[in-house]
Amino acid sequence: MKILSEILDGVAVLDQIGVADVSVVAIVFDSRKIVADALFVAQKGTAFDGHLFIGKAIDLGATVIVCQELPNELMDGVTYVKVVNSDVALAHLASNFYDNPSSKLKLVGITGTNGKTTVATLLYDLFQKAGLKAGLLSTVKIKIGSESFDATHTTPDSVTINSYLSKMLDAGVTHCFMEVSSHGIHQCRTEGLQFDGGVFTNLSHDHLDYHKTFAEYRDVKKKFFDDLSKDAFALTNADDKNGNILLQNTKAKKISYALKSMADYKARVLEKSFSGMLLQVQNSEVWVQLIGEFNVSNLLAIYGVAVELGMEHDSVLLLMSQLESVNGRFQYAISKTGIVTIVDYAHTPDALKNVLGTIEGIRSTKENLISVVGCGGDRDTSKRSKMGNIAAAMSDQVVFTSDNPRFEDPQSIIDQIEEGVSKEDDKKVLSILDRKQAIKTALKLASQGDIVLVAGKGHEDYQDVQGVKHHFDDKEIIKEILIALEK
Repeated sequence: MKILSEILDGVAVLDQIGVADVSVVAIVFDSRKIVADALFVAQKGTAFDGHLFIGKAIDLGATVIVCQELPNELMDGVTYVKVVNSDVALAHLASNFYDNPSSKLKLVGITGTNGKTTVATLLYDLFQKAGLKAGLLSTVKIKIGSESFDATHTTPDSVTINSYLSKMLDAGVTHCFMEVSSHGIHQCRTEGLQFDGGVFTNLSHDHLDYHKTFAEYRDVKKKFFDDLSKDAFALTNADDKNGNILLQNTKAKKISYALKSMADYKARVLEKSFSGMLLQVQNSEVWVQLIGEFNVSNLLAIYGVAVELGMEHDSVLLLMSQLESVNGRFQYAISKTGIVTIVDYAHTPDALKNVLGTIEGIRSTKENLISVVGCGGDRDTSKRSKMGNIAAAMSDQVVFTSDNPRFEDPQSIIDQIEEGVSKEDDKKVLSILDRKQAIKTALKLASQGDIVLVAGKGHEDYQDVQGVKHHFDDKEIIKEILIALEK
């Protein structure tokens, strides 16, 4: 329980009507979750306007209303706080309500199109292996030390973030690594948090259904670094043409990592295979279990963060050698019949190109590469033809199939993917609507030594069709089909 005046710190208040020192037992922005003596924040969301639910919130027991527009009728016994921006206000209210937990641990945010989950998760793993209690806020999982919780968003809402950070402090967590999405930044979910560091992985084609233009998408990412304090560090990928742009106006310490460009932290690949890579990191050699140049970049970001947070060079390299692939990120296996299967989350043109390029760099000319590729519904449609072009051009055979169609017609999505296939590559393409049948066909087409890539869903264990999530795990399906084929 908090007094209202205590949790208004940092909130741009335009007007306040009612009792100033009212007690608040919870911060709520969903009127369905109101409890007695809660503070309800009315947000102007993309789908609903929370101001329409102020009356319902009061009926259910809310005693404080925070809003951008005061209702026409003010109720007795209710305190109204008019603010400049409800989204920003919610973030500061949540931080204050939980005693600003982000200021009491080392919080590092990772943003970019691809690699956020890998970098955040492997940083968590590395710090846990170092004997430090770590926390993780990611697309795949939320973790407090060894305890794990399901995640629903890449960057949760402000109340959820601060609630988990508070629990982390109670559990003795000293370092937390957090994925920071463009949606989360744009919707002010990270406002009020005190980051000790920020990491930029890369920027490519994604989320243009939400941001409309690439420039807007980039500038939203840039805002995260603009808001870092002078006591924080900003670690950028100098190999990405946007890497330095994002750090132009930051007050934080500017540092960089790269494989090909001048940078503070450098690495290069000495040897590579499906079992791992021999790297040179800052003039020292280390064998790692991850695969692909994109993962070298991810590992270098991890190295940079660990060093900036005080770890010794040799200790970081030793811990890096122990890291394993993140769930659904280039997960590699060999069947009894010698077929190589790879499951990867690649769902953007750039990510798909990276994965296919990695496979091409390791395989010999004798092995066929068969890819299973789809695109999600109700998302950026302009990337579909690009992914179709890349998949067909860089595979020996490709099967286009359904991903998470959501409320779109899955066949229509596949048709849009096929539009990007060149005439020369058309003969390589099969289209099979049923994802399980598509995977089965790809595996039946493969012979000993051939490689089957199943891309797009990675860690996800469901298929979203017409608003219903049906259990579907690519890894489980591959295993089930291979067992049947091997009999």
